[in-house]
Amino acid sequence: MHSAILPILTPLLAGFMLLLIKNYGINNQRILSVASLILLFAVSLSALLQVLQHHYIVYAIGGWEAPYGIVLVLDRLSILMVIATSLLAFGALWYAIISDTDKKGAHFHVLFQLQLFGLNGAFLTGDLFNLFVFFEILLLASYSLLLHGKGNGRTKAGLHYVIINLAGSSLFLFAVGTLYGITGTLNIADLAHKISMLPNEDISVIAAAGLLLLVVFGLKAAAFPLYLWLPNAYSKTSAPVAALFAIMTKVGIYAIIRVHGTIFGDNAGGLANYYTPWLLYGGLMTLILATFGVMSSKELKTQIAYLVLVSVSTLLISLAMHSVDAMSGTIYYMIHSTLMAGGFFLLADVIVRSRGKIGGKLIKAPFFEKGVLIGTLFFVFAIAVASLPPLSGFFGKTMILFAAINHQQQGMIFAVILLSSLLVIITLAQTGSQLFYDTENSVEPLKANVTNNDLYPIVFLLAFAPLMVIFANPLTEFTQHTAEMMFDTHAYLDAVLNRSKGAH
Repeated sequence: MHSAILPILTPLLAGFMLLLIKNYGINNQRILSVASLILLFAVSLSALLQVLQHHYIVYAIGGWEAPYGIVLVLDRLSILMVIATSLLAFGALWYAIISDTDKKGAHFHVLFQLQLFGLNGAFLTGDLFNLFVFFEILLLASYSLLLHGKGNGRTKAGLHYVIINLAGSSLFLFAVGTLYGITGTLNIADLAHKISMLPNEDISVIAAAGLLLLVVFGLKAAAFPLYLWLPNAYSKTSAPVAALFAIMTKVGIYAIIRVHGTIFGDNAGGLANYYTPWLLYGGLMTLILATFGVMSSKELKTQIAYLVLVSVSTLLISLAMHSVDAMSGTIYYMIHSTLMAGGFFLLADVIVRSRGKIGGKLIKAPFFEKGVLIGTLFFVFAIAVASLPPLSGFFGKTMILFAAINHQQQGMIFAVILLSSLLVIITLAQTGSQLFYDTENSVEPLKANVTNNDLYPIVFLLAFAPLMVIFANPLTEFTQHTAEMMFDTHAYLDAVLNRSKGAH
């Protein structure tokens, strides 16, 4: 059963092939890149069907059994993240081709595929050191993608992005070295097993290493106080890259679920769930500051970048509640926020191109062609991102709030999340008015090089908001079962440490 490694091999092989055909024209690169994404989606769906049948698929690379060898672990959560990544990547690549963004620099398609290689590897690995390796792969690709083409402030934003992530990588190595020095293993399942039997004299050291990892994953997720790199980086890069980067923060969220949820879960003895208060107050502070960022933004892309932070902080708060219902809402809301943020970045680029020299500045400007159609799309995206009914954001945030009812900090959680949602709604209403209603009607509408073709990938991503509502019942059943599996760490440990003997 090679389904666990195919989502990693597909973009990797595509990247190598794209290097070989780089002299045969951009059209051939586009065909191969799109074909690779379609194949990735197909193998991911096939893997999902196998996961539904077998629950866990453990792939021992080279035939080396865990914990001595490298293993990939395919379960409901990991394959769901891979599928979400492939859908988001398809919309971003589609827009990059239609808008000719891929022509503005060298090796766009190669870097795009290597980014997917790193992302899928991070979702599927069952080993902490290889999580670090895949983090570095996706970060190296993202460094170049962020700087792809020309753009004001892109180099400065890229420099900040590189420095903060290099610092995070160093901290990651310190944490990994500490864990290995105490336990003698970096396999996530084996770490969980050994930490559950940890002697008292080692608890404080392991706790420090776990908090160091939490800082690293919080940096990847752009949580307080290490969030300031995100708004500048996401707003300065090209629209397709910003759309793909919508999944980057979710890698940090996933890593917290997978690593801390498994290693420091209910069976970790004296370290059981010790990290959750840090998550809660970090998430609350991030949400407050992100909301202020949304309200104070003077440029559209910057505002959307802060909206990404709003979704990330909501997910952190939900994880901190540490319950099956909260985890179910986290998974549902994570998929919704990822796809909506990606589509919103693409729509923002269309608006910027349509407004001429004024671009994305939130100031008065002449109306522009296709303004009614684009304004309608903005209105629907605003509803989805602000978590208003009847779209999927409302379902996801409602699931999270229902889970908060039984939490001891329910008052604080309700107050911050609901007040943030209200302020986001007001701010997006004001932004929409400035872009589409408060216009200079005394001059001719602006003409822009925007066609209906530019809107198709945006509509593609937006369509998942109503689809997740239409299929809410099977989706929430899936997320509920997935959440139950995430809390059943014994089953995960048994699958990785015992059943990997029969894996290939």
